Amino acid sequence: MKTSRGYDPLTSVDCDPLLQRCLTYLRCWPISEMQRLELALKAVRSVSLSGEGSATSAYGKALQQLRLEVGRCMPTDSVLALPAVNRKSMPAADLSPRAKKHIPKPKESNRFATISLFNRKLILAILVFMPAFLAAWGISTILPYHGSTWAEQLLVVISGLLFAWVSVGFWVAMIGSLVALRGRSNSVGLNDLDAAQVTIPPTAKTAILFPLCGEDMRRVSAGIFSVYQSLRKTGQIQYFDFYLLSDSRDSDAWITEEVYWRQLCSDLGEPGNIFYRRRRLNLKRKSGNVADFCRRYGANYRYMVVFDADSIMSGQTLIKLVLLMEQNPQVGIIQTPPTVVGKDTLLARVQQFCSRAYGPIYAAGLHWFQQGDGSFWGHNAILRVEPFMHYCGLPRLPGRAPWGGDILSHDFVESALMKRGGYHIWLAYDLGGSYEEPPPTLSDELKRDRRWCSGNLQHMRFVFTKGFSAAHRWLFINGIMSYLSAALWFLLLLLSSVSVVENAFSSPDYFPSEPSLFPHWPVWDPYAPALLLAITATLLFLPKLLAIVTIIIQGKASFFGGVSSLFASVILEMIISASLAPIRMVFHVRFVLMMFFKRQSGWNPQNRGDMGTRWREAVSTFYPCMLLAVFWGGVTLLVNQTFFWWLSPVLIPLLLAIPLAVFTSRSSVGMKARKFGLLLTPEEIEPPAELLTLANKHRELGNAETPLRLQATDGFIRAVLNPQINMLHRRLRGRMTRSKIPAQKRFLLLRKALNSGPEGLSEQEKKRFLQDNLLLWMLHKWVWAQPDGEVARKWFGRYTHRSL
Repeated sequence: MKTSRGYDPLTSVDCDPLLQRCLTYLRCWPISEMQRLELALKAVRSVSLSGEGSATSAYGKALQQLRLEVGRCMPTDSVLALPAVNRKSMPAADLSPRAKKHIPKPKESNRFATISLFNRKLILAILVFMPAFLAAWGISTILPYHGSTWAEQLLVVISGLLFAWVSVGFWVAMIGSLVALRGRSNSVGLNDLDAAQVTIPPTAKTAILFPLCGEDMRRVSAGIFSVYQSLRKTGQIQYFDFYLLSDSRDSDAWITEEVYWRQLCSDLGEPGNIFYRRRRLNLKRKSGNVADFCRRYGANYRYMVVFDADSIMSGQTLIKLVLLMEQNPQVGIIQTPPTVVGKDTLLARVQQFCSRAYGPIYAAGLHWFQQGDGSFWGHNAILRVEPFMHYCGLPRLPGRAPWGGDILSHDFVESALMKRGGYHIWLAYDLGGSYEEPPPTLSDELKRDRRWCSGNLQHMRFVFTKGFSAAHRWLFINGIMSYLSAALWFLLLLLSSVSVVENAFSSPDYFPSEPSLFPHWPVWDPYAPALLLAITATLLFLPKLLAIVTIIIQGKASFFGGVSSLFASVILEMIISASLAPIRMVFHVRFVLMMFFKRQSGWNPQNRGDMGTRWREAVSTFYPCMLLAVFWGGVTLLVNQTFFWWLSPVLIPLLLAIPLAVFTSRSSVGMKARKFGLLLTPEEIEPPAELLTLANKHRELGNAETPLRLQATDGFIRAVLNPQINMLHRRLRGRMTRSKIPAQKRFLLLRKALNSGPEGLSEQEKKRFLQDNLLLWMLHKWVWAQPDGEVARKWFGRYTHRSL
């Protein structure tokens, strides 16, 4: 709007400073430009007529009048952040090996289910361990001293363990491909949905939980918006409530979560079933966050669906999960296999392709072998609330972290406790519409693996816990081996290298100390481990061929760009995975050693963006791999060149770890692969409605302007300057109560905040303002009442107009 003098009073630096301050204040409210100008002129005129002496009092009086005027024209915000508390206890389970608590028998649907499940586990055990014993014996026969020395005995044991470990995945994939080609499994115990029942009973109320800890709220908000809209289309949204459960400690993240929660409610039409809660005490991380919800509100719900911050699920899938739980009262948890989607870096696209191409047959195989003894993966699953609260409370472990304290990988423990309580855990392997996002870079993946390594190795304490089923003990061992296997691979390669070096610098012992009629002729074959590696490579890569054949037979190759594109994508994926495997091995060995040396891993938020790895970050993270390759390769090259070339598939990736980390983290490289038809997935060729809604909402939130030119992540400053956000935060904190801070300390803290600006306050001081309604309200008023000058520039300068 232009005035008669030819300039815009909303943006011109020539207008009166008091008028400009009033217009800046009103820009934080959703009112029209004309109404803003009228209210601002009215406030300025009233101050000039009253003849205020100082500029500070004039600014204060004008802003006070504006607050009154805005209060008259703006409706009262009545959206509830939380429902009424309905407390119920959640006792901690006894996880000691000598637990005395009565353990009920599993609620089997029929006797045939138990026999069938036992037979399947027996089949898997025979398929895995018999060949592993044969492989270990074969290795011992071709070693120089036929397994008589300690080094050779260790080599034989490691070879057998690794062969068994790799065989598990091979046979799971083999059975899974047969199940997938058959079209349905011969499962018993989990009843199929009744075609006539498509409506959720009114008593089957379900809570959808989004635990948060310093997450990207733009992505979280867009995801919740997508899930909510998908559920709304089913016509059964009234049976679901959404909870944003925050453990964020950072002051900026705290306010940002509140703002996005309120904006989400507004965008969805103020539905009244989206709630936000931030815990004051961050105990037991995510498991403690979910347990806190259960104690406060769990009695209101029959089921709860646990999501990660990046989880997405279609409304139809959520309805099916609830109906499956209704028709199978013996089931405590149904886990969906989430499809990995949503990122553009080369590494992320490789993971997305693997999830979509290979994941289905592995999930089908796991379902066939596990039946009702499945596992909870921590997210994208539905849980029966009452037995979860009764049986799955997690205690703090005795001792110091990382072996003691909080249980880190809580999901496997909770599923074992649910089974011990008599309920089944099923993997709905053929249920689609469930999604999650991968780590975008190798650095982010390894940071996540460090956390998972600490949690999985901690499970050593639960292998012999009383009452756990054999299947869940095996799941604990399987999770432990996920990281110990890297140490075994490294040790196997190291022993081979040591043997080569020892053989080069020592004379063979033809006459051992024990009695013998003939000399002992050592026949050292330094390539003996190559046989194991060749067989292992077959076990690793043949399932990928089975997955491709399954896709082609099912007529789904077009969803991957066609048969030729599918084969080319598999070859590219195998090259990239083989190149990154030695790097992952070295870091996993490091994580295992850190765990045994009692170094804590931390639990920082996961990176959800597509920002690539910088060269400086790559050098500081991956230079040990390069140094190891130079030393290891140099020694073997001097001693035995043939062995060096045999070891080169491991050494070359380690030597190139830095450029590989940077190259695979680039979105531009990933998009070029997509342009050439490589690493395509069905979700890219035919995007589901939920993912389209997510992308559109994420883009919309990214393009939205914030008042005062503040960034969306400037949470604390927005709480001080923006009157709407200031009011929202104080309302969520509860009614205005007497400040707990003494008047003198309160005055000193306010004076420091005014004089030093937001940059001069520590994180603890910012939290003190946010935790005290009166203190925050006083700072808000004092900052706005300051005339142009040093104080105003520190708070407003780079956020609003040049003249402030």
